[in-house]
Amino acid sequence: MYTPKHFAVAPEEASAFLERLEAADLVTMTEGGLLATFLPLIYAPEIGEHGALLGHLARKNEQWRRPPIGEALVIAHGENAYIHPGWYPSKAEHGRVVPTWNYETAHVYGELVIHDDPEWVDGNVRRLTARQEGRRADPWSVDDAPPAFHEGQLRAIVGVELRISRVEAKFKMSQNQSDANIDGVVAGLHGESREEVASIVQRLRPDRAGSGL
Repeated sequence: MYTPKHFAVAPEEASAFLERLEAADLVTMTEGGLLATFLPLIYAPEIGEHGALLGHLARKNEQWRRPPIGEALVIAHGENAYIHPGWYPSKAEHGRVVPTWNYETAHVYGELVIHDDPEWVDGNVRRLTARQEGRRADPWSVDDAPPAFHEGQLRAIVGVELRISRVEAKFKMSQNQSDANIDGVVAGLHGESREEVASIVQRLRPDRAGSGL
């Protein structure tokens, strides 16, 4: 992934991004061409040297049946927003500004492992469900469903595990702009109720103290 130095992400920040990941695109190159599926995923840092992403595919989805050529790729997206050039004070000064897009993204590469095993799939489904339902006042549990129904659902899916070999993360959040322009972006995003993106822009703004900039 093309990543100018302004937008590079430290390994610990990339791991924190994966911890927050909820769903992403799984892309594989096969003998029949590219295949892709958007699916819920959960990051398991305890697996292997670099962690793993765990999820499942429908049994009828041909992607799991076609062995990938080389590594598989998961493309993950975080917060993003359009940046209006009028938010930059420099527009009034010289006009040399253009619109852009701020975003968080990560390309996660690794070996794709298929788990056609009801016990593994059950554990993964419970882990994914607990993560989402644990936020609710009245959480749903896998055990709320009739056992025979749950077993039938498990037979309809297969587990997937991306054993991570490397992560290329990029957070493009106006770090290449002046302090005044960053202030303008933060104010503009707040004005459009994009508080989540505004907070990331503020958090990632360069520390120019003592830099001479």
